[in-house]
Amino acid sequence: MTHALYAETPYQMHCTTRISAARDAGVELEATVFYPLGGGQPGDTGWLIDAAGRRQRIIDTRRDRDSGAIVHLLEPGTIASPVGSTVDIELDWTRRHRHMRMHTCLHLLSAVVPHGVTGGNLSADSGRLDFDTDGATLDAARIQTELARLIAADLAVSTRLISGAELAAQPELIKTLTVKPPMHLPQIRLIEIVGADLQPCGGTHVARTGEIGVMRVLKIESKGARNRRVVLGFAEDAA
Repeated sequence: MTHALYAETPYQMHCTTRISAARDAGVELEATVFYPLGGGQPGDTGWLIDAAGRRQRIIDTRRDRDSGAIVHLLEPGTIASPVGSTVDIELDWTRRHRHMRMHTCLHLLSAVVPHGVTGGNLSADSGRLDFDTDGATLDAARIQTELARLIAADLAVSTRLISGAELAAQPELIKTLTVKPPMHLPQIRLIEIVGADLQPCGGTHVARTGEIGVMRVLKIESKGARNRRVVLGFAEDAA
């Protein structure tokens, strides 16, 4: 199994590792700082640098559906180094950091809007959560004000582990109505925003809410009789 450095040190931008397996479209590595697509967060992109110094583009990172292995997908036409080769990998950090900022802000959004979450997604440009509001309307101005308050408070963001049995005894921590954490696992990762939010999550996050920056509620959409979608964007992109 690949050592998932991204879960331990999300600010690590590169590492030296070895190719452990080759695939038609990419490679598996002994260790990686690249987050694989999952939980609404995109897979990381960046570069693989071989012993000769050649920079090969990693266009996506995915988990194999059957084995769960993390696969680094290379640009079509790339000839990968052989299995066992030592390589360096380097994140597209600008893109990843925006994912981290947005992902943490979506956790704040789930704390600000007191309804169950029925879906969500994020990119380097925007993020959204769908809420089962039973048809109730949501106030965009209030949501934006509350998010701004929590961001300005510069709250610490940390991780902790909990067993599936412990999580089952605290169902209020599970905010997603349609997707459940893997309760069979002996350890499940929780993301805590001190004083604001605590929920299971395997994604990458910033260390403090102040790092998120100024956010805007781009729109609130009706997605059926019960559901409302809140879409967020970075205020800096409107400049």
